[in-house]
Amino acid sequence: MALRIATRLPRLAIVGVVLLLASATLAVGAAKRMTAVPEGAPAPVAAATLVVPDLSGQAFVFAKGTLEDNGFAWQVLGSVHGYAANTVARQSPPAGTRVRDTGAPTISVTLKRTVYAEKGSPEDVSPYGGTAVQPIALASTSVSPAAPSPAAPKTTQTTPAAKTAEPKAAATGTATRPPAFVVKGAPAEPLKEMPLTQRAELLSAWIGAHSKTKANVRHYLYQHSWIVTGASFGWWHGAIALRKLIAADQIAQQRWGIGKKSELVARRALAEVEARMK
Repeated sequence: MALRIATRLPRLAIVGVVLLLASATLAVGAAKRMTAVPEGAPAPVAAATLVVPDLSGQAFVFAKGTLEDNGFAWQVLGSVHGYAANTVARQSPPAGTRVRDTGAPTISVTLKRTVYAEKGSPEDVSPYGGTAVQPIALASTSVSPAAPSPAAPKTTQTTPAAKTAEPKAAATGTATRPPAFVVKGAPAEPLKEMPLTQRAELLSAWIGAHSKTKANVRHYLYQHSWIVTGASFGWWHGAIALRKLIAADQIAQQRWGIGKKSELVARRALAEVEARMK
C-alpha cells in the first residue's frame, strides 16, 4: 500500500502544479477585464474651459453683464463699490486667462470712480454663488467651490443660458450712431451691441412672454440698468429708448407685480436726457 502511494506522489504533484498555474492565469485575466476600458467605449471628456474677457475701462454695468453672459460670477474689491457708472480699473485673473469651468468661476474687479453720481444700492457680488478659479496650467482634477462671501445672496446657480433668454441681435440702425449729447469721460456706444431702442423693444416682448422668476427678474433689471446707463451717457436715441423702457416697466407691473421703482428711475433719466438735449 505504501509503495502504491509512493508511486502516485509525482503524478499528484504535477496535477497540483497545473491547477495552481491555471488558477493564477484566471485571476490575472479577471483583473485585466476589470481594469480594461471596454472596446468602443467613449473616451473621457475633458473639462470645459472658459476664457476671461477683457473688462478694462468698461462701465461696471456692462462689465458684469459681459461676465455673466460668458459664464462667470464676479465680486468687487477695494473701496470703490459696484455702482453702474464706475469703471473697471483692474481685474483678476487678467484678460485672456484660460480657466477650468468649475460652474461659475469668480472674477475679481477693482473699480474707479467717474464723474457720475453713485445712485441706488451698489452691487459688490454677483446675484448667484461663484466657484473657485482654476487656471488651466494650475488646475487640479477636482473641483472645489470657493468659499461664499458673507454678503453674497444664497441663490441657486443659474446658467447664463437661463439668465439671458433675450435673443442676441446684430447691431442695426445707422453704421455710426451719433450721440444725442456728449458727456466728458463717458464711454462711446459699442456698435457691436444692438441700439438702446431695439433693446427696450425686445425687453417689452420678453417680459410679455415670460413668467416671474428670480432669474427673469435679474435679467429684466440688468437690461433696464443697461438702457438707463447708456441713455445717460448720451448714446444714440437714448430718449426714445427710455420711453420704450417705461412701457416695458408698465408691462412688468401688470404681469409680474413689480417695476414701479424701475419706472421712476427711467422717468428721472428721461428728464435728465431731455434736459441735456436742449
